Amino acid sequence: MKKRPFLTEQKAREIARRYPTPFHIYDEAGIRKTARALRSAFSWNPGFREYFAVKATPNPFILRILKEEGCGADCSSDTELMLAKAVGFEGDEVMFSSNNTPAEDFARAQEMGALINLDDYTLIETLESACGVPQTVCCRFNPGGNFSIGNEIMDQPKDAKYGMTRAQLTQAYRLLMQKGARHFGLHAFLASNTLTNAYYPTLARILFKVAVELQRETGAHIGFINLSGGIGIAYRPSEQPNDIERIGEDVHRAFEEILVPAGMGDVAIYTELGRFMLGPHGALVTRASHEKHTYKEYIGVDACACNLIRPAMYGAYHHITVLGKEDAPLDHVYDVVGSLCENNDKFAIDRRLPRIDRGDLLYIHDTGAHGHSMGYNYNGKLRSAELLLCEDGSVKLIRRAETPADYFATLDFTGLRFE
Repeated sequence: MKKRPFLTEQKAREIARRYPTPFHIYDEAGIRKTARALRSAFSWNPGFREYFAVKATPNPFILRILKEEGCGADCSSDTELMLAKAVGFEGDEVMFSSNNTPAEDFARAQEMGALINLDDYTLIETLESACGVPQTVCCRFNPGGNFSIGNEIMDQPKDAKYGMTRAQLTQAYRLLMQKGARHFGLHAFLASNTLTNAYYPTLARILFKVAVELQRETGAHIGFINLSGGIGIAYRPSEQPNDIERIGEDVHRAFEEILVPAGMGDVAIYTELGRFMLGPHGALVTRASHEKHTYKEYIGVDACACNLIRPAMYGAYHHITVLGKEDAPLDHVYDVVGSLCENNDKFAIDRRLPRIDRGDLLYIHDTGAHGHSMGYNYNGKLRSAELLLCEDGSVKLIRRAETPADYFATLDFTGLRFE
């Protein structure tokens, strides 16, 4: 599969004349299309709702688009709750999934009427002392061991810091019922960025069976089951994207086979996707600024790991298109690098690309989730602007680029002037 940018070279250069590179840009039409495809795939469930993972792309303009498409907001901190509230999310449109949670964060979530997802049994006491136990509460499950699909190990929940053991779930439900909870949710996240249509259905079967057991053991009313995130995207051209319609059908089949016979056909299904919703609909546009010929061939660009840390942190692959040379032969091998004083500041290593000349615009694909949001200021680098390519073709500035004044704003040192 050939990966195609949602920007042409002409459009990118037009934008760059107004907003200097590097910048992150998002495709409104693509975001809406994905949100509608997800909703369609789970339309068989009347209570279905997607709670977009705010941490993936915490920008109010993006959140407003998703709210218009019927999504809720999944928040993991006090400031993310504040952002969701500012956009207009309220009540059960907000899911608060946190860990090692401060009492004040629980208090804000409760004040907003958000659905609170408890990561640990001991947090029941923190929640009660902070704001009391709400009538509806969710608990996060960690089954331990290795999570596998067929013979392939997808991840190792036993090493994850998230969630309760199976025995703790029963204890938590019983204790929460004693403290006034009347309706319950169940949540789990067992693998990240999976490229198999089997992940959600496999996870669903695990959670559906546990939900039936919990209902029988405790008598609790389980109102919703949150499949969390984990549906991945095809970062590499050779990878096959997930089929969300098929995923929805297979989860439906599990629902009919497990929950309906147990008298639990009223359970709402929730999802909590970030990467799937936004990843392919964002790009980092950067300009080739330097070339170096030593033991390897290097192309230096004006972006760095501060703009996109995933390749440096995880060795993650992000496809690169040289705009205007989409169909040119891939007859050069480059390391594409930033200017940080760190040797891992590389967007690509030994990557086959067309000849790159200074001034060329490089389009780094699939940065719409966990791209700008993971930015930082090492070496005094300033985070870039975020732009929105609107459905009508216009471009909107949705976060300005940082300035030196922003970088120095938190310093309070008498007598210093930064110019």
